[in-house]
Amino acid sequence: MLQELRIQDFAIVDQLELRLQAGFVVLTGETGAGKSILIDAVELILGGRAATSAVRTGAERAVLEATFHLEAAVRPQAHALLQREELLDHPELVTLGREIRAEGRTVCRINGRTVTLALLRELGALLVDVHGQSEHLSLLRQQDQRDLLDRYAGALGERERYAALYARLRQVRRELEALRQGEREAARRADLLAYQIDEIEGAQLQPGEEEELATERARLANAERLAALAEEAIAALDEGLEGQLPAIDLLGQAAHALGKLAEVDATGGPFAETAQALMEQVGELVHQLRAYRDSIEFNPQRLEEVEGRLALIHDLQRKYAPDIPGILAFCQQAKEELESIVHADQRMAALEAQQEQLLQELAAQAGRLAELRRRGSQALAVAIERELAGLRMGGAQFAVDLRWEEDPEGLPLEGRRLAFGPAGLERVEFLVAPNPGEGLKPLAKIASGGETSRLMLALKGVLAQADRVPTLIFDEIDQGIGGRMGALVGQKLWRLARSHQVICITHLPQLAAYADQHLRVEKALKEGRTVVRVVPLAEDQRCQELAVMLGGETESNLRSATELLASARASKEGMPTAQPS
Repeated sequence: MLQELRIQDFAIVDQLELRLQAGFVVLTGETGAGKSILIDAVELILGGRAATSAVRTGAERAVLEATFHLEAAVRPQAHALLQREELLDHPELVTLGREIRAEGRTVCRINGRTVTLALLRELGALLVDVHGQSEHLSLLRQQDQRDLLDRYAGALGERERYAALYARLRQVRRELEALRQGEREAARRADLLAYQIDEIEGAQLQPGEEEELATERARLANAERLAALAEEAIAALDEGLEGQLPAIDLLGQAAHALGKLAEVDATGGPFAETAQALMEQVGELVHQLRAYRDSIEFNPQRLEEVEGRLALIHDLQRKYAPDIPGILAFCQQAKEELESIVHADQRMAALEAQQEQLLQELAAQAGRLAELRRRGSQALAVAIERELAGLRMGGAQFAVDLRWEEDPEGLPLEGRRLAFGPAGLERVEFLVAPNPGEGLKPLAKIASGGETSRLMLALKGVLAQADRVPTLIFDEIDQGIGGRMGALVGQKLWRLARSHQVICITHLPQLAAYADQHLRVEKALKEGRTVVRVVPLAEDQRCQELAVMLGGETESNLRSATELLASARASKEGMPTAQPS
């Protein structure tokens, strides 16, 4: 439900903060007082079209915000949408905002974060229906009409089962189509895969091979230099350079001297041990160097082989993957794809059989869903026409058009092939004839006026349990309605407000008497400029306001207003009192 509405510098509103209650909320006031400005603000918050002329004269921008309590019926959908966009701040509250700047730019916000207009509209459609601007009236949208019918008919379980079968069929058909398209180029693709597999397997690649070959190539390409460097090191360590003793002899002399030192001073023993160990290590190093020198191979033929092998690896890397593990993985995937091509005919036959089975199951499920819709549409028509009769529209007719269309690729049912979609066979459309002899027409095309208001009220009343939108706003629902009818409409709205928050602008005191919260909209002067004020009315103030609506605050009108409130109170005490969930 709509809990708070905040408006700044919008039209003739300078600053307004309004707290709204659950149940039936009525806004009254003189013509031109600014009641419709509040509805316009809500519609903009819900994603309606904005005009720069809406910004208050002299202001840079208009700021509109509405805070909603997420009712249980819409909370799962709202949470899913908010979590998808990482906008969920509070499990039960959400704030929608719109900023309109004088230069023409508008900004949409959810919970203080900038969002797209499409997202604002998507969330707003879950929260509010505004009757008076059909853009936000779910009853006029065919998709929502089908949803409402299914909820009213208790068909949601059958529809979910149908949707699960439909999803399976779509998956099978996608795979079949992919196989059929692949079949046309299967031979060419199979040849390419076979060539790639043969090329990779023929190379007999081994993980780590490239690194080993690179090391070997470096040794082969630099064999002469490596041997010379090893020989130079051996000479310095074991043979001696020109006029010099080898390092191992010098270490021997040092070890001998330190051994003598240790005989005189025992603390020098570690020195002698270290020198002896170094001499032994040098001897081992010389041994290893000679072995290394002897292992160096001057082999141009082997170098050519190594370079050829590396060139082959680099060519495969260029074609398939940047390293050997990637090339081997590509080969495995190619094998699997080639296997699928080879067995495609078998898979296609299995999928075609599965498709036919699913079509039969889906047809049976669609038939069950269609029967529930048929029964539900008949019951809905009876209930709405009864409701319309209670609203003095006894000659009005209502029907639900459940239309099937034939399609050679459709579901087999009743000896025909019928077009189908994710929600079933039927195109669902609400039809009405407000006056006798006019003929049934789509609900979305009926003319506006008092009859339409009553029709919408009847629809909302009957569909209250099926309609999940928690807040319903009726702008000028009393258009073309007299005082006696106003009391009846007031009863209907109050009863509807037991399962929804209902906000209504009215000029009829008979209707306003049924309000749970009564707000008076009025104009005032502030610093020489006209502004809008909204005043919550206490019980004694309501009596005065109703008297004014009856023609003036005279003694007789005050008595009449008191009687209206008493009559409404007695009527409400005789109706169900469960509060909106």
